[in-house]
Amino acid sequence: MKIFITGIAGFLGANLADHFLKLGHEVHGCDNLIGGDLKNLKNLNVIFSKGDCSDIEFMKSVIVENTDCVIHAAAYAHEGLSVFAPYLISSNVFSGSVSVFSASIIKKAKRIVFCSSMARYGDLQKEFEENDIPKPDDPYGIAKLAAEDVLKCLSDSHGIEYNIAVPHNIIGRKQKYHDPFRNVAAIMINRILQNKQPVIYGDGEQKRSFSDIRDCIFCLDKMVTDKKINKEIFNIGPGKENFITINKLAELISNKLQFNLPPIYVDKRPREVKFPLCSAKKAEKILGYKTNYSVEDTISDMINDIKQRGPLEFDYNYEVEIINSQTPKTWTNKLI
Repeated sequence: MKIFITGIAGFLGANLADHFLKLGHEVHGCDNLIGGDLKNLKNLNVIFSKGDCSDIEFMKSVIVENTDCVIHAAAYAHEGLSVFAPYLISSNVFSGSVSVFSASIIKKAKRIVFCSSMARYGDLQKEFEENDIPKPDDPYGIAKLAAEDVLKCLSDSHGIEYNIAVPHNIIGRKQKYHDPFRNVAAIMINRILQNKQPVIYGDGEQKRSFSDIRDCIFCLDKMVTDKKINKEIFNIGPGKENFITINKLAELISNKLQFNLPPIYVDKRPREVKFPLCSAKKAEKILGYKTNYSVEDTISDMINDIKQRGPLEFDYNYEVEIINSQTPKTWTNKLI
């Protein structure tokens, strides 16, 4: 197959490229290198183009005619930051997605796999299922859901196949660990390796269900390659199996790194969903999804990866547009 991956130098994109190359597929991709890193593509035989997904002329120039599948994995995936940088995040997510979808159709791609977000569900106070009515609660989730709707519309109009993935807090190797706005596990590891205490928003009793990148890619492979699976949406994540509090996460990482200082607690972030949890029953039934990696296993893998790459100073490379009493001081004062 001929596969094109947006955000190919990022965490998800680079792992996808590695996976499909090992299976013998031809892999092309693009990245603006704001969130991605060319080091993630080291020793990978990808055909790479630098540019932004929001530039449709660029996208038309790099997507090869009759590509079998375009995987749209690029996004400024900053749910919390989107409340304080709504223009930056929502325009990137929505306009970039529409540009990719349009260019894919123009270049006669056969299928699009869109990586959406569990932010589409908002705070439903239940285990999220694909047939629930989404109620996104922040600009990032709103933009992702709007992009889904455009993709469905364009598929109905032009006949292109599509599937939508809703990953669930993916963690693992090649994840950016010096982004102060997201990736809580990676942030904690990076700080502790610099002998700095982990930072926790609120009381730390909010829970997350972490999904290993390898489990996620297993599902995405089926969504790309299985012709019988079309016009479907799948939650991808371990559900209650890996559902832990941020306090427990900090304890787990600290123990593995033999770090004894307590976390630093700061004010909670506005509009944070405290107990987001997706049901993966549909993915289990249709894709054969199962959780192969525990949080403990994946954290160990991440620690080894970050140690090998070396701890880094945090990079505040996104502008916080709205600064007021609600804006986390960890961002405005660069405290991470």
